[in-house]
Amino acid sequence: MKEVFIKINEYVERHRQEMIDLWEKLVNIDSGTANGDGVREVCTVLRKEMSAIDMQTKVIESGPTGPVLVGEWNREANTAPIILIGHMDTVFPDGTAKESPFRIDEEGRAYGPGVLDMKAGLVIAIYAIKALQTIGYGKHPIKCVFAGDEEKIHVKSNAKAILAEEMKGAAAAFNFETGYLDDGLVVGRKGGGMAVLTVHGVAVHSGIAPEKGRSAILEMSHKIVELESKNNLQRGKLINCGEITGGTNSNTIPGECQVVIAFRFPSADIRDEIVADIQTVAAKTHVKGTNAQVNIKAMMECMESTEGVLSLFEHVKRTAEECGYGDVHAFTVGGVSDSGIAVTEGVPAVCAMGVKGSGNHTAEEFAVVESLFSRTLLAASSIYTL
Repeated sequence: MKEVFIKINEYVERHRQEMIDLWEKLVNIDSGTANGDGVREVCTVLRKEMSAIDMQTKVIESGPTGPVLVGEWNREANTAPIILIGHMDTVFPDGTAKESPFRIDEEGRAYGPGVLDMKAGLVIAIYAIKALQTIGYGKHPIKCVFAGDEEKIHVKSNAKAILAEEMKGAAAAFNFETGYLDDGLVVGRKGGGMAVLTVHGVAVHSGIAPEKGRSAILEMSHKIVELESKNNLQRGKLINCGEITGGTNSNTIPGECQVVIAFRFPSADIRDEIVADIQTVAAKTHVKGTNAQVNIKAMMECMESTEGVLSLFEHVKRTAEECGYGDVHAFTVGGVSDSGIAVTEGVPAVCAMGVKGSGNHTAEEFAVVESLFSRTLLAASSIYTL
C-alpha cells in the first residue's frame, strides 16, 4: 500500500503549479451567491476540467441562484459511489476579486475571495480524482456534487432536494469545506433553520377606542417569552427570536407584529422538537382577538455523528498515518454544511477535508498553500483504501 501512496504523492508533486493555477482562476471569479453568472462561470471552468478527464457531467438548474454541477467517473464499477461534496459560491460581493485578487505571500499563505471557503476544496476534489486515475483506481464510482448556493443554505432554490437525490445510496462522502489549522476533521455539525412568526391583531387609535384594539405586539411578547423558555443549550437546542418588527406609531395599538427566529439543533429529534415548539406557540392565543401564522423558511439538516460517520473518520485517520500525512482528530462544530444532507440520507461523511486556513467570510480569509497538496494526498489515499 505504501507504494500506492508514493505514486499519489508523486502525481501531486508533479502538478503543483497546475493546481495553483486552477485555484487562482477560480478565486479570481466573483461568485457570491447572488451572482448567478459568476457561479455559472465557476461551474463552466470546473465542468471543462471534469470533461478533460472523461468525467460525465451534468448541470442541474435549481432556481434563481447558481446551478448544481454533477461530475461522475468510473460509473461502470458495480459498487456504491463515493461522493465528493463542494460548493461554487462565496459570501463576497461583486468587485472583490478585482480589489483583492488571488495572491500568495512570503509565508506561504494564499488570499482572495473564497480562497479558503471553498475554492481550494474544489481543486482538491478534482485533483484527487486525477491522481486516482493515474494509479489505475477502479473500485468505486466517484461523483462530484457541487452546489451553487450553499452560503445562503439553498433558501431560494431546490438544491437540497437535488443534492439529496444525487447522494442517495452512496458508500461514503467527503466534504471539502474549510480545513482547520490544527488538523481537526468535522464529524458533527448542528443543523439550522429560520422561521417567520407573524401575529395579526386589531389596530385602533389608542386614545379614541383602545378597548376595540387587540395588540399584536403584546401577543408576540407572550410568544417570545414562551419560545425563549424552550432553550436548552446543554442539549444543543437553540431558539433565538433575533429580529422583531411591529406597529406603526406610538398612538396606535399595533395590528401586526413579526419576529424572525433562527434555530439550531444537533439531531433530527431536537429539530422536530423545535419545529413543534414554534407551531404550538403560534397556535396558542394570549390576547383574545389575535391570531398567528408561522412559516419555516429555511432548513439545513444537521450532520449527526452516527456510527457510520465515526467509522469513516477512523478510516481517514488510519490512512493519514499510513500515507505520511500525519495525525488528524475529530471534532464537532456549530456551522452547517451540505454534509448534513449526506448524513440525513444515510451516507457517512467526513467534513472539513479542504485546504487548511482561517478567517472564513472575512477580508482576512487565508489558506495555507502547502495544505492544498497534502490534503489532496489525504483525500485520494482515503478514497483508494476505502
